[in-house]
Amino acid sequence: MKTIAYYISEYGFGHATRSIALMREILKAEELRVVVCTSFSLEFIRESMVEFGERVVYHGVATDVGYILQKDSLQLDKDTLNKACHDYLMDSDELAKQEIEYLTPLYVGCILSDIVPIAFEIGDRMNIPTVGISNFTWWSAYEGVVDSSLNDEFRAMYEKMDHFIQLAGSKEPEFGRKSNEQFGFFCRESDDREVQRLRHQLNPFGEKKIVFIPIGMKIELNMADWPLWNNEDCVFVVSSHMDIEHPNVVKVPAEYTEVQNYVAAADLVISKAGWGTVSEAVVHQKPLLIIEREEMNEDRNTINFLVGNNWCRLIFWKMLERNRNLFNSGTHLKYYEKSELLGIVHCVLSMINIKVSY
Repeated sequence: MKTIAYYISEYGFGHATRSIALMREILKAEELRVVVCTSFSLEFIRESMVEFGERVVYHGVATDVGYILQKDSLQLDKDTLNKACHDYLMDSDELAKQEIEYLTPLYVGCILSDIVPIAFEIGDRMNIPTVGISNFTWWSAYEGVVDSSLNDEFRAMYEKMDHFIQLAGSKEPEFGRKSNEQFGFFCRESDDREVQRLRHQLNPFGEKKIVFIPIGMKIELNMADWPLWNNEDCVFVVSSHMDIEHPNVVKVPAEYTEVQNYVAAADLVISKAGWGTVSEAVVHQKPLLIIEREEMNEDRNTINFLVGNNWCRLIFWKMLERNRNLFNSGTHLKYYEKSELLGIVHCVLSMINIKVSY
């Protein structure tokens, strides 16, 4: 049985959800096992991949730093982020040694990474192929934010990537030493029957609009008193961790993993420009309202790509708080044609010399 190690970034669930979509499809290939390497989203992934049993191995390891935000804000805490990156890089050599010791007896033949920098250092030292899959790298995300001497070390790790699959909105250099491919949006598949059940549960009489507002599992914001929730024409669906109690607001149950079904059930999606939620909204052809964060390089690239293709409208955070006319600004002009999941999976498997047998 061939074994792939899959390193998944720690920030939120966006990297995890798109990795789940890929792993579900990849594991249709016979005689293949995946070792999931991450920490924050590990239990979420375990619950999502239970159908594959022992063909998925779960390895708890803190893979990278991600973003660190100011309290009650969507803005970066640059000082704390710089310190965290410094500490991560100081410990990176020891972390690489520990990971090599763990992976060696598993006979790992390839490393996939979304988009953990040290994964490529590990693959280089083990002399096994590496594939990066992302719409950005932490090097580009940190450019102009993290001290350049630190960020140069992240770039050096990405330079050791063998293959790079760049996703929609990417503005990265061609890091892949052997190949560099471009793909669009993809996401986990929704369940039509479950989508209809959710629509009936959320809006049983059909007189309201369902507005899904997933802000992010690592973001803590004080939104409880927003005038927005008083809009009687809408039922608002928010993430399970959000501290909001209002008759017009419904929380996604904490144990519910297939949140793409809520996206598919919604009439409007409002989100920051995180690629995971954006891709689910675009692939499911939902009107999309994006919250602008000007200092985020990743956000800017995704927003420019969306706006350039008429797949979203923009709104500033302060405007959203009091906006009562969401559907005047949230209608997009163009629909995305189809998910690129299968094309990406075939590309990955061909890069690591696994024959597609389905």
